[in-house]
Amino acid sequence: MTSLRKLGSSDLEVFPLALGGNVFGWTADERTSFAVLDAYTAAGGNFIDTADSYSAWVEGNQGGESETIIGKWAKARGNRSDVVIATKVSQHPEY
Repeated sequence: MTSLRKLGSSDLEVFPLALGGNVFGWTADERTSFAVLDAYTAAGGNFIDTADSYSAWVEGNQGGESETIIGKWAKARGNRSDVVIATKVSQHPEY
């Protein structure tokens, strides 16, 4: 099993491979996104990457869809304290 790595000088320990969430709410609907997140964490992953702009480029979306799905998943699984969610901010089209 892959061991966690300390993140910089923080107390956070993360899986060495982050899961990118830019497809959540775009090419992966909520159900599929939950399945991907479940598989990643079942394999030992705990480091999820997202951004406020994901997936604003899709017609009908406004940005934040990935963050929303990840939040719903963490709430449904009750595992928020077990995952590190890294989000990038500044490219949202409304800001």
